[in-house]
Amino acid sequence: MAFGRASLAARSSSTSSSGSLLSKIPLWVLRFLQFVFAITVIALYAQDLHGAHKLHRYADASWRYAVALGTIAAISSLALLWPTLSRMAWSWDLIMFILFTALFGLFAKIYIHFDANGDAGNARMKRAVWIDLINMLLWFITAVYGMILFFFFRGNRSLHTGRATV
Repeated sequence: MAFGRASLAARSSSTSSSGSLLSKIPLWVLRFLQFVFAITVIALYAQDLHGAHKLHRYADASWRYAVALGTIAAISSLALLWPTLSRMAWSWDLIMFILFTALFGLFAKIYIHFDANGDAGNARMKRAVWIDLINMLLWFITAVYGMILFFFFRGNRSLHTGRATV
């Protein structure tokens, strides 16, 4: 019995869904890029929120959504570096992908075909749309990468606990 448990423990640790260091390095790089671009989203959209606040005007909900999503993305990208959270992270990555798709669609409809004509604010917003697209793609890539690691490289272990051999 002891031999069976020891070999099971060795096999489960060598084929865990968290993978080896080589499988984590691309994920760490992607998470770092997600953090950097999330901070960029906050910086680009917060300028308009700050300007509206200084003029005592109503800040549009679209810009609030962008800053809130950037904040959630920055916190999430750092939190998902934690090893215990990374097993099912692909599901959260998928949610973030959907949220960034909505953000990209919202601002792309306004600013993609808009002619800035030398206006710095509108030119900044056109660049912000492309940053939203980059964020959307980064979250999509980590969702797909996480799904591949989770479903294909779990070493024939059960889906929920990972204890049973399938």
